Amino acid sequence: MNQKKLRRLYREEKLQVRRRGGRKRALGTRAPLVLPQGPNQRWSLDFVADGFSDGRRFRILAVVDDFTRECLALVADTSLSGARVARELDTLIARRGKPRLVVSDNGTELTSMAILRWSQEHRVEWHYIAPGKPMQNGFVESFNGRLRDECLNETLFASLSHARAVLAIWREDYNHIRPHSGLGGATPAEVAAAATQAGLGHAPAQLAITAHFGHHNSQRLCQ
Repeated sequence: MNQKKLRRLYREEKLQVRRRGGRKRALGTRAPLVLPQGPNQRWSLDFVADGFSDGRRFRILAVVDDFTRECLALVADTSLSGARVARELDTLIARRGKPRLVVSDNGTELTSMAILRWSQEHRVEWHYIAPGKPMQNGFVESFNGRLRDECLNETLFASLSHARAVLAIWREDYNHIRPHSGLGGATPAEVAAAATQAGLGHAPAQLAITAHFGHHNSQRLCQ
């Protein structure tokens, strides 16, 4: 029996080994971004890593509203999976409503099946920035820089509960007390209150995302 006949018999009997495909990941949308025109139109997500005084590491999930610049959440834990991120987003939605679009990088937690399922069930668009281009998620990257300079680099964290307490105090100051030059000297909480009074919390969806790649007249995110 020659090699050709052997391969033909293998195919006929379906004995060939099936190739293993890659793991399914969330793809999200690749449409160009425009600047948000109201609260809850676009949230940005990212992770920040730090360590305890004994050398153990922990991570922080930061969620920012790109219009009001509010820090919606700082979730600290030693492990943050995609399922945990989905649960934290559910908590935020219950408190302040659903976003139209979420922006993040391509980390494994944020491209997991748990996030894909969450996005489909809640009908929330999820935009992934291009790999190696953190400037495409400029709002949360700028926020992370302030968080590290003003809080993480200035504090020795003894435990997870200590880190959560410090982050909660810093977040309260960031949202309600400190004026922001990018907001004309107002605080994120003041901008959110003014936008709610002006009825900007439910702006049309087309303001938050452009539907087609070839639309060159849309205002793109440039940070």
